[in-house]
Amino acid sequence: MENVFVLDHPLLQHKISLLRDKNTGPKEFRELVEEIALLEGYEATRDLPLKQVQVETPLGVADTNVIAGSKLAVVPILRAGLGMVDGILKLVPAAKVGHLGLYRDPQTKEPVEYYAKLPVDIDRREVLVLDPMLATGNTACAVVDNLKKRGVKKIKMMYIIATQEGLENLHNQHPDIKVYCGAVDRTLNEDAYIVPGLGDAGDRIFGTK
Repeated sequence: MENVFVLDHPLLQHKISLLRDKNTGPKEFRELVEEIALLEGYEATRDLPLKQVQVETPLGVADTNVIAGSKLAVVPILRAGLGMVDGILKLVPAAKVGHLGLYRDPQTKEPVEYYAKLPVDIDRREVLVLDPMLATGNTACAVVDNLKKRGVKKIKMMYIIATQEGLENLHNQHPDIKVYCGAVDRTLNEDAYIVPGLGDAGDRIFGTK
């Protein structure tokens, strides 16, 4: 599927295996989520534009490259996406962080927005959306709709685990969006949870269940 990148780096796959384990506790789970976000972020930022500058070293002048003023915003989807933020900020410390809060209605399985706080210049930034799980894709589509209505032109989505159904739903509605994930699982259960997945990512990050 165009614009979908399933990342197969051995370190990433190893950490996802540990993340899935039901015996992994909240502390280790949080650390793994952050590490996975960092590894995925490395790939998601691969196409940031560069410009050449001169830097004086102890032995001379080097013609070298720096990021060409591309303004990045990181937008975690509350609450589970918060666990991925620090991994990205270790790569791009100057990125601004916005927040979008959506919950899934237990009856309709549709997303309901309850909170939005984004940088005032979000329309002039490349946005990297963070969420550990892409299940039905309905939340992802709602988030992209929200950001596009605010004038955002370049959006990337970053997940740890996705489903084929969710990827297809997002691609059908927003084929321009690039998606990065570490694994694609086989199905959803009747409650729209990913199977085998890793359980409720928010509960496991924050130790609330």
